[in-house]
Order: sequence, then C-alpha cells, then structure tokens
Amino acid sequence: MRRLPVVLLLLVAACGTSPAPTTADDFHARAREIAERWQAAPEREAWTDGFVPLAKLTIDPPSRGMPKWTGVSELNAVWELATELPAARPEPGTLTWPDGSELSLPLVTAETAYRAMSRPRDFADEECPAKGCRPLRVTAASLGWAPFPTSRGEARVPVWEFAVAGLPQPFRRVAVDPAAMGGPPQQRKGEWQEVFTYRADGTSLRLTFGYGSCDTTHGGRAYETPQVVVVDADVRPKPDVRVCNAMLHHAETDVRLREPLGTRVVLDAASGLPLLPEAEMHLATGFKHWDPRGS
Repeated sequence: MRRLPVVLLLLVAACGTSPAPTTADDFHARAREIAERWQAAPEREAWTDGFVPLAKLTIDPPSRGMPKWTGVSELNAVWELATELPAARPEPGTLTWPDGSELSLPLVTAETAYRAMSRPRDFADEECPAKGCRPLRVTAASLGWAPFPTSRGEARVPVWEFAVAGLPQPFRRVAVDPAAMGGPPQQRKGEWQEVFTYRADGTSLRLTFGYGSCDTTHGGRAYETPQVVVVDADVRPKPDVRVCNAMLHHAETDVRLREPLGTRVVLDAASGLPLLPEAEMHLATGFKHWDPRGS
C-alpha cells in the first residue's frame, strides 16, 4: 500500500501589519490619533448619548420551561399570525438607564415589529423535523418593557410583546424605530482588537487582552484626555521567530489612571474601538461591533 506523506501545515505569523504600538513614543502617538479619531467619529454621539443596541432586537423567551420545539421553529421562522395586530403607531417611548438618564425615541407599529421578528433567516443551524416544525402561533400583541444591553449600560426599553400559543412567556421585539438607533463603530481594515474589556476600580483599570504564542507581554499603558482613556497592552513579537501557530491567548494587566474613569469612554489603541466593562460584556450577546439594527 502506498503511504501518503504527512503534511504539517504551519501558520506563518504576519509581520509589520499590526497598528499596535511598541515603544512608549509609538504608543503616545497612536493614542493621540485614536483619541482624535473618536472625537470626530460619527458614531460617538450615539454611543455616549443615544441608543446603540448591543444584542439582537428580538428577545427570545427564557429557555427554562419552554417546549423543545420552540427554538427550532423560531430558527426556521415558522410563524403564524392568529390575531389582528394593533394598527396605530404608538407614541414615542422612553428609555431609562440606571443612572436616571432618559431618552425619548419614536416607536414602530406592532406589524412592523412582527414582520422583522418573523422574516426568514439567511441560514438555519438545525432543520425542521421531517413532519415540519410546530408553528409559533401569535395570539396577541401589546406594548411592554424589558431590560436591554446598550453602549451606555443596560437600559429599560419599550418592546412589543407577542404571546404565542402553548408558550408561558412571550417573544419580545425592541419597539424603537431602527432609524433612531445608532450603530457601533466598525473595525478598520488592517486593524484588529487587542484589548477586549476592562474592570474599573477607582484609578485602576484591569485590562483583558489577547496575544500570540510567539509574543511577549510587558504590561499595560493608558493615555488620558477629559473625554477618553486609550489603553494598550504592550505586546511584542519574540525576536528571530519566523513561524508560529495562530493560537490566541488571553491575559490581564493593570494600568493606573491619574483620576477615576468616571464617564469617559475606554478605547483600544490597536483598533480604536470603544470597550465595554467586563460586567456588561455578558449582556451584549454576540457583540463584535456588528450593527444589530438589521437583526
């Protein structure tokens, strides 16, 4: 029997394409650039003062106590409308944040929300059983409220609640008009995120960052302005390493600020993207700086 050669596939680490700074002077120059970029960014105002959703706009009912067919039917968009939806466009709704901040925004009709919730998916992870999925039969719709992750923290937002026959909890859809929402900044070509999240404690920030198998880490750095804090993990490639695997490792490092973070936005120096505090990351389902207004 002829033996086939075993090919060992090696991943060559890309060199010279990362915007991440190395020296202290490089970092300060990059941090100034990122701070100025953020101040001029069209997404900045919505991120700090508007409504930027950080999860899909359809809020699934809790899985506990739900029939097993619910998720498969929802994934395959097997919906059935068995009631007349409210036709009137509601008055603007108020979003409320834990610090007392409020924002009044226009809302969509129940029909618009239902169409967005029930439209077919581009793909489905799990096909319907041979006999078909059980329809999600909508029997009523009413306005309600729900906690929802945003760039400013978790807010109380108006939602359309759709009661489904046989389910103890409704499906909910954020009722805010997508035209009134903001979208998160997008990563620029050739840049990638290095610091992923942070924890603030007084004048200390603990950063969670990523580095490669052939990198060495040298702590963290911070650049402060009255509006932002630009952070960086000092990650440098090991000298004389030409070939490396593509495994990403995670680590933490602390940086000290001149004054408490307050309401300032934390920006990653490598990508320029705003970061979420660790306590809010688990609420932002699937958040990778995508725009959930189309979800």
